[in-house]
Amino acid sequence: MKFNDFLNNIQQLKSATLGGLEAQFRLAPKMRLQYSAEKIAASNPKKAAVLALFYPNETNETCFLLTQRASYNGTHSAQISFPGGKIEDNDKNLEETALRETFEEVGIQKELITVIREITDVYIPPSNFLASPFMAYTPQKPNLKINHEVAHTFDVTLKDLLDDTNISSINISTSYAKNVEVPCFKLNDYIVWGATAMILNEIKELLK
Repeated sequence: MKFNDFLNNIQQLKSATLGGLEAQFRLAPKMRLQYSAEKIAASNPKKAAVLALFYPNETNETCFLLTQRASYNGTHSAQISFPGGKIEDNDKNLEETALRETFEEVGIQKELITVIREITDVYIPPSNFLASPFMAYTPQKPNLKINHEVAHTFDVTLKDLLDDTNISSINISTSYAKNVEVPCFKLNDYIVWGATAMILNEIKELLK
């Protein structure tokens, strides 16, 4: 999709009905499906926010930004994710959290970003976070300055996200699950699964 076409569809994106949990659960690991709204509320999850940021590449194709987390001794080590993180006391709301974290992690100033809308919260059981995703765009490909939390970043074209052949499944082992089959996106030779894939599938269905 050319970036001009993406911009022309923004008003429609703002008013379109979200796919919600039904869309997210099509790319959710089975272990995630056992968490009802009541069970999530009882877990008293920590609040967080992430930013799905769209922009044009060198050929004016619409892209979005993904990061690979740095390796560390923790739950989400080296995983693919959106820029984002937990809410802090000085944040007025979760949208501000998403913008602040994006600046801290990849160096994009919030003045350059236009937020389109918030989409459905996604619960992340291993770390007990409830993350609010926001869709946003910048008019040009941003210059990035990554911090220590990010190993590197990469662009994914909207065309690749919308291509159903990029949906697959893999067997994974993590610090909290061994030999489990999970649905995933294969994007730019990276495996994208878990909360990030769930958010992407809701975005994908919204854009379609």
